Amino acid sequence: MKLHNLERPNIKKGKKRLGKGQGSGFGKTAGKGHKGQKSRSGGNIPAWFEGGQMPLQRRVPKRGFTNIFKKQFRIVNLNDLQEVEVSDFDIEKLEKLNLIRTTRAGEIAPVKILADKAEVFTKKITIKANAFSKTAKELIEKQGGIAEVI
Repeated sequence: MKLHNLERPNIKKGKKRLGKGQGSGFGKTAGKGHKGQKSRSGGNIPAWFEGGQMPLQRRVPKRGFTNIFKKQFRIVNLNDLQEVEVSDFDIEKLEKLNLIRTTRAGEIAPVKILADKAEVFTKKITIKANAFSKTAKELIEKQGGIAEVI
């Protein structure tokens, strides 16, 4: 065994026994120092506490509100459907083709078809979804397709 590849022996150290006398090295104050909130039992300070300074969540002004009744949709644009060779769509097929944009609501949110950037939509399709925008439904039916709400 050479000096450059020495290994430590397999030493199993016991856990620190705090407050068990001066000889232990962690007696008297048990490694907590003298006095103060952090030395007391139960003296833990929350991570967001700012030492009595006005907390951040109270300093920042309140803006707007969140509508708890808002319906979240997973979105599919007609523009994306035009580029696919398939002409018969349902929710499972849209998921398989990876065309649905996800939201925070995830898989449980209903699917809505929108007509964003679909001015040149010329494909005849049959599609089943939970909701359609008025423009998207008009564009699909104008091309002779079927927009079915499920």
